[in-house]
Amino acid sequence: MRTPTGKAKVGQFVSRCIAIGSVIAIVFVVCFGQLINLQLLNGRWMAEAAAAGRTLQVPVHAMRGKILDANGAVLAQSVERYTIIGDPEAAQAYEPLCNKQVSNNCIQPKSQGGRTLGVVGAAQVARLIAPILGMDAKEVGGKLAGSGRYAVLKKNVEPADKRKLDKLGLGGIVYGELCQNRAYSDGNLLGAFLGGVDDKTNGASGMEQLENKALSGSDGYKVYQQGNNGVEIPDTLTDSKAARNGSDVKLTIDADVDWFVKKVLTDGKSRFGADWAVACVMDVQTHQIIALEDSDNILAGSDQAKLSVSRAVSETFEPGSIGKTFTVAGLMQHGVHQLGDRFQVPDHLDKNKQQYRDSDDHPISNWTLAGIFAQSSNVGMLMASDNYRDEDRYDMLTKFGIGQSTGLNLPGESSGTLTTPKVWDGRTRDTVLFGQGYSTSIIQLTNAVATVADGGVYRKPSIIVSRTDSDGHVINEPQDQGTRILDPNVNAQLMNAMESAADHYQQTVGVNGYRVAGKSGTAQVAGSGGRLTGIVGDWTGILPADNPRFVVTVAMKNPQGTYGGITSGTLFKQIGEFLMQKYEVPASSPRTDAIPVSW
Repeated sequence: MRTPTGKAKVGQFVSRCIAIGSVIAIVFVVCFGQLINLQLLNGRWMAEAAAAGRTLQVPVHAMRGKILDANGAVLAQSVERYTIIGDPEAAQAYEPLCNKQVSNNCIQPKSQGGRTLGVVGAAQVARLIAPILGMDAKEVGGKLAGSGRYAVLKKNVEPADKRKLDKLGLGGIVYGELCQNRAYSDGNLLGAFLGGVDDKTNGASGMEQLENKALSGSDGYKVYQQGNNGVEIPDTLTDSKAARNGSDVKLTIDADVDWFVKKVLTDGKSRFGADWAVACVMDVQTHQIIALEDSDNILAGSDQAKLSVSRAVSETFEPGSIGKTFTVAGLMQHGVHQLGDRFQVPDHLDKNKQQYRDSDDHPISNWTLAGIFAQSSNVGMLMASDNYRDEDRYDMLTKFGIGQSTGLNLPGESSGTLTTPKVWDGRTRDTVLFGQGYSTSIIQLTNAVATVADGGVYRKPSIIVSRTDSDGHVINEPQDQGTRILDPNVNAQLMNAMESAADHYQQTVGVNGYRVAGKSGTAQVAGSGGRLTGIVGDWTGILPADNPRFVVTVAMKNPQGTYGGITSGTLFKQIGEFLMQKYEVPASSPRTDAIPVSW
């Protein structure tokens, strides 16, 4: 074989260099071309794509409005809270630096080369944040040891604790999402009545549900770019819409009065061994509900409040002899009798193969209609109603609002039951004369009596004063102008009769220095077995009788002592004394116009 000459070797070397150079040149041209493509031709697209990857739209949640009492005291409000989120993937890769800037990250004092020794990753993050969150480090570490990029570590964290987390420099690993927590002013005060909200802060029950539209407001948003640590990049905000906070809703409830009524009912239930107690306080001039309570122990905003209905709203019962108020009103309004008409009343009466009895045995008594009412005689009421038509009986009850909607539309509210004369049997047509055979609620009954206190004018009750939007515009709730259902003279006589009825229970219902007009009631109700083995004892009273300001109605289920004037009347007395003192109501003038109750 012939060995290449030196000249040939040089030629081969040159050829190889040219080949290698050509390859390098081609690679360079390709790379340069790609560079031109990226920076000149597609550079804008690439930049926009990168920006789009960092850009996100973040909702800005509206704050839910407050629920206030009549004096502006806060009953329910939303407070700023945070849901603390962890990024498990970032936490597991975490190795904290021990330097002056982030010295708070160093739990262990020994370090080497600026890095901690020993614990790193999710366990280290857990040790840092667990004390601030008030949690066990193992529990936090377990959540951060999972897969994915999103783990809820704790909800409802206060802003102060969130700021402590921010100082740790763990942005992108641990961060907070702004949320709301609904706070209520006073535990079980108006518990089920106020109700509660769900996880999305929408009203779930009670007033929160009823006024959800007004309270909710509307959310806004922000569009900006986010850095790798999850923090907004300055000056990258491109679009936004401000959230519109919900309106504040002011109730007619006076929290001070409601608190006292709650205490009286709770103590009264225990004192009389009752199953439950409910009460309503109403302003006579406006028919606004000042207090609406029951003896149930339900915390506002709790799961129980969300699943329950206020007993003071939902409970219905036969009013018993309080119903005689509406019968006497009808007898006089329709010209059947006057209060001074005389009757000889036995303690029992057989009528249409039915026997009716008074609550106590007594000889034949010479009572006027006012006396029949004061003595609460069932037999006397039947005798006085011989010429009182069924249609008129029904009409008068409906005019007082019995069996009708109150217009409040409260969640769980019942209109009670009142059937028409067409379906009344021989006994029902008579029992409605003394408050049996139909049912009513504490609100309905209080408003009916407030009609008498208001001079014979029926008005729908109200529970809301106004709504104030986030701009401060106040929209007042319209007040019912009322409808006259009793002639003024008839109503004045009825007030007179109610004052005589209250005098009958002076020892238990009397409020020192003030005249009281009222009526007691006692009605049988179905027990657990469905038989009429239970009792509701109730009392309603007007204060002061000579210048009506308030109506207070109290009812108890199965109280020891039975009669409403003795049991519920005692609670009325306590509430009445409180009202007269709080509102500094002038004392009554002596009574001089009592209509005779006997002859």
